[in-house]
Amino acid sequence: MRKILIVIVAVMITGTLFAQMPQGGPGKMGASSAGHIYGKITDANGKPVGEATVLLMQNKFDSTSKKSKQLLFKNFITAGNGDFTFEDLPVGSKYVLKISNTGYKALDIPVSFFGKKDPNSNPGIPSFEKDLGNIKLDADVKDLQAVTVTSNTSSLRLSGDKKIFNVEKNIMSVGGTGVDVMRNVPSVNVDIDGNITMRNAAPQLLVDGRPTTLTLDQIPADAIESVEVISNPSAKYDASGGGAGILNIVLKKNKKTGYNGNVRAGIDKRGALNGGFDFNVRQNKINFSASFNGNQNKARTTGTTDRTSLGTDPQTVISQNNYNKTTGGFLFAKAGVDYFATN
Repeated sequence: MRKILIVIVAVMITGTLFAQMPQGGPGKMGASSAGHIYGKITDANGKPVGEATVLLMQNKFDSTSKKSKQLLFKNFITAGNGDFTFEDLPVGSKYVLKISNTGYKALDIPVSFFGKKDPNSNPGIPSFEKDLGNIKLDADVKDLQAVTVTSNTSSLRLSGDKKIFNVEKNIMSVGGTGVDVMRNVPSVNVDIDGNITMRNAAPQLLVDGRPTTLTLDQIPADAIESVEVISNPSAKYDASGGGAGILNIVLKKNKKTGYNGNVRAGIDKRGALNGGFDFNVRQNKINFSASFNGNQNKARTTGTTDRTSLGTDPQTVISQNNYNKTTGGFLFAKAGVDYFATN
């Protein structure tokens, strides 16, 4: 009788132990963190892909939206051989691997620790090891549209002892004179009367590197290609520039072959007209060019003067209103012939 009781107690103890074992079973695997996922990233030719980003996303149930969401669980950057590995993973969860790299198409792979590894394994028992093998990424090839690169010349550049200000495309000077051009040139001051100064003195004016009797009011802005500002003239320039410096006006030169020309016209807010034309003929070694510009000026000035003399007896009061109306204009023309000699 005693032996029978001992056997019954032993059977009950064994049954109790087996009843506590299913913590590793399929319904209780959420508490285990022994999962291991690994693999290798390669391209279509089987070569390893390094520096690829591998994100391990975990599916979790959102109690608010009542939907399953993917949350980032771990991430990995592949080594030069393309290998990646994730350890200490809860085997009771479902995962998605998101693999991406520059130049390749992104790839999503669902991963779960449940499933058969061989015909003899139990499908209800999870596998703690997941070898994904070689994962191939397809190249992401995109045809780009044709790209046109446009280069523009800087409006200001330095060259030796001078600053070159390009005014050929300056729309602020269209229809004006050389004075209007100088208002936009750095290091040059222009007062209300149109007087040009550099370093508090009047600079020497050159046209195409040569002294000229023209004034800036007589040179149309449309005929100017660039302005060279020489603050400290070297010994090769005439000493008459003084300490103020030199302004060299470089006029436009037509370099196109054949017959070509252009016509321009404008009007300001007071009705003053401006316009001109350029014409060029170039055949073989001979080039002929001609240019004409005209500019009309209509200025209006108003003023008021009130003066009271307190020291006189009797006192005097003077009130004066001034209205000045100035009209004028200029014409500018040039012509040239070039002969292109051989060496």
